[in-house]
Amino acid sequence: MENLKFSPEIQLNSMQNAIQEFGFDGWLLYDFRGLNVLALRVLGISESEIGSRRFFYFIPAQGDPVKLVHRIESTALDHLLGKKIVYLTWQELHDGLKAMLGGSQQVAMEYSPENANPYISRVDAGTVELVRRFGAEVVSSGNLIQSFEARWTDEQWELHLQADELNRAAFDEAWRLIADRLRSGKSIRETEVQDFVMDYYARHGMTTYHPPIVGVNANSGDPHYSPAHGADSEIKVGDFVLLDMWAKMDVSEGVYSDLTKVGFMGETVPEKYKTVFDIVAAARDAGIDCARCAFAEGRELQGWEVDRATRQVIEDAGYGEYFIHRTGHNIGTETHGNGAHMDDLETKEDRLVLPRTCFSIEPGIYLEEFGIRSEINVFIDTDAKVHVTGGIQTEVTPVLHLY
Repeated sequence: MENLKFSPEIQLNSMQNAIQEFGFDGWLLYDFRGLNVLALRVLGISESEIGSRRFFYFIPAQGDPVKLVHRIESTALDHLLGKKIVYLTWQELHDGLKAMLGGSQQVAMEYSPENANPYISRVDAGTVELVRRFGAEVVSSGNLIQSFEARWTDEQWELHLQADELNRAAFDEAWRLIADRLRSGKSIRETEVQDFVMDYYARHGMTTYHPPIVGVNANSGDPHYSPAHGADSEIKVGDFVLLDMWAKMDVSEGVYSDLTKVGFMGETVPEKYKTVFDIVAAARDAGIDCARCAFAEGRELQGWEVDRATRQVIEDAGYGEYFIHRTGHNIGTETHGNGAHMDDLETKEDRLVLPRTCFSIEPGIYLEEFGIRSEINVFIDTDAKVHVTGGIQTEVTPVLHLY
């Protein structure tokens, strides 16, 4: 993640280029007691540096930025470039805000009309009303936030490839563990597989915020199923298992690999699993094709379009009611990052899919008896080339046949 605390002149130039690219008069970054975490990240303000008074930082499309800070915390934005206005009373706050906007017509903030996208809606309605009172139209900074929160460096792309290779190997190790246990005439519990994977991550210099999903039979039909010791199920011969595993290299600026694969604990996969998997795989591939076509044609792509292309395949197959989550999410230093998601279900994601960002495509069909999801990761490089990582699963893995 880039922020203004490092190379402020270069970073300011990049921010103003982005503001101009999206056609705004300026970007108004505001926070009160850490409520706008996105602004804090962009401005390079750590959790320990969060103050107790309101501040504003206005970056015009051209010219010098302006800071508006309280007298008690007058040094709060001293690491940033620009002129400083200090206020004490609320009247001085209003006067300072009006002055810093300088008649700007269209100002970006962490705002989403009608809260359509809660991931970027971090500025309260009253503050938006105040800015509007001074003549500015408030528009969403969603794409600006992406530019400085979700875009990867070359080093992060390499870290993702490293995590991807290890994560794919972790699936092989997990399937092999299950196969070895079943061939010995024993069963194995979901949490045992979880513990094995977490140990694998630790041994290979990886980290994650939560153990993986290991779901057998009906448990795989719950998209957010999470087994727990003493409240999990056994895996036996003839069972169906879903593994959803996410981890990153345990280094500064490491970014995630987030993958889902499914397997049958036998030699030959029953037709009922094959039929549903083929629909899910076709939907996944339609989402990939949507992204590839858009960037090959040089046209803008919004997140909702990938979801719609993916979801349409499942709806056309008659399983639309069983696909109960968005198609994918942005991926970064957090598994669910702050860039554009692939969503036309929970939100209509109108943010652009930008170069140097990564996202998942993970359609699923969740039935009472079992659920199938297939998840890969997609990275758009600087040259708008679409890279798919994670290894595209083409069939349900017959675990006892292959391992």
